[in-house]
Amino acid sequence: MEKTIYYHDTDAGGVVYYANYLKYLEEARTLFMNEKGISVKELHQEGFMYAVRKCSITYRQPARYGDVIECRTGLIKLTAAQIFFDQKIFDKKSGDLLIEAEVVLVSLDKDFKASPIPDPIRDRLSKT
Repeated sequence: MEKTIYYHDTDAGGVVYYANYLKYLEEARTLFMNEKGISVKELHQEGFMYAVRKCSITYRQPARYGDVIECRTGLIKLTAAQIFFDQKIFDKKSGDLLIEAEVVLVSLDKDFKASPIPDPIRDRLSKT
């Protein structure tokens, strides 16, 4: 996923505000799921939700106003109810690594209880 950094993404120092990277990671994960044929909206309508259980980020370099970044998402592993993602954000022009993140989602039912990942979702995520 590519994204241009706008003024509203930055802080007083002219660099991307650290919490905004969480939004970029979310957008990239949603796109990853869509590319696997998984609609997060449809899952929610069927009573399944996926919440962030853990997020570990290493900030290497800042992105700045006007930069174009590239967000890459990969699947590390699946457990009964969790999805582990490896995510990286790069500066498109220089190729420099800006952010590294491991994000863990947990599958929840309509009562917000941990729930096994449905087999159709597991199958789609497992396809390369």
